[in-house]
Amino acid sequence: MSNITEHMACIFDLDGVLVDTAVYHYQAWKQLANSLGFDFTHAQNEQLKGVNRMRSLDMILNWGGIEKNEAEREELASLKNSWYVAMISKMTTDEVLPGSLELLQDLKAWGIKIALGSASKNSSLILERTGLTHFFDAIVDGNAVTTSKPDPEVFLKAAELLGAANKDCIVFEDALAGVQAAIAAGMHVVGIGEPENLPGAKLVIKDLSEITIAELSALKSQEIEKG
Repeated sequence: MSNITEHMACIFDLDGVLVDTAVYHYQAWKQLANSLGFDFTHAQNEQLKGVNRMRSLDMILNWGGIEKNEAEREELASLKNSWYVAMISKMTTDEVLPGSLELLQDLKAWGIKIALGSASKNSSLILERTGLTHFFDAIVDGNAVTTSKPDPEVFLKAAELLGAANKDCIVFEDALAGVQAAIAAGMHVVGIGEPENLPGAKLVIKDLSEITIAELSALKSQEIEKG
């Protein structure tokens, strides 16, 4: 198996793949919506998966029928983020999703390079609070890229930092925009969640406890279909 894993590199999205911070995003956005006089539902929150902060704010204001100028929008986004940061500052290692720690340990043991490819601007704090920082050879997050998924920039930059060819990278994603970004980058994709929500992923699993290094090797050896 070693010859197959030799060039393999793994790139992980953060929220919903390694840790679940979606609940805190939801609570902070809900608090913001409520402060503006309207409510924000779980169904609406689902539509924000993989979407950056300002675009998420625009969608929420639109749902609430509220218009704000650019300065007001910046202020609201900053307020939401301050509430969110206060929540994630209390995160612990207990909030790492099932199978995440074990898979990261196995990848390290095999000498497989690991990167983070996340839209989050708070990834360093989250990794630190959950004890995962030391697993990563490269971190590419919302502070390092200018475009959001489905643009492939975040994954292309991660592969570059790892010194890996795109075709040798396996991306782990829970959002459709992330799956599309990985496909656009010419990478293999493992989806986390429900198959109907992640068309295009080569394999969809409930969480990282459902995948082994051997299965990743088999996945990597498959041809990438050209879109």
